[in-house]
Amino acid sequence: MRRILTLIALLGLAPALSGCLVIGATALAADVAIGTAGAAVRTAGAVGGAAIDVVTPDGDDDDDGDD
Repeated sequence: MRRILTLIALLGLAPALSGCLVIGATALAADVAIGTAGAAVRTAGAVGGAAIDVVTPDGDDDDDGDD
């Protein structure tokens, strides 16, 4: 009798636990997607910053000695 009650309790809890698993899996997928997007934006920012550094003069005038 005790085993039957335990089985009934587990079967009653199964839908609640599956809901928690679905919510947890959705949250994990969203976290991974947001992390991936953040990494892509950070990489694009670094590449863009490096490109700007290449084409922007650093303040040194190369024509000083050409007089």
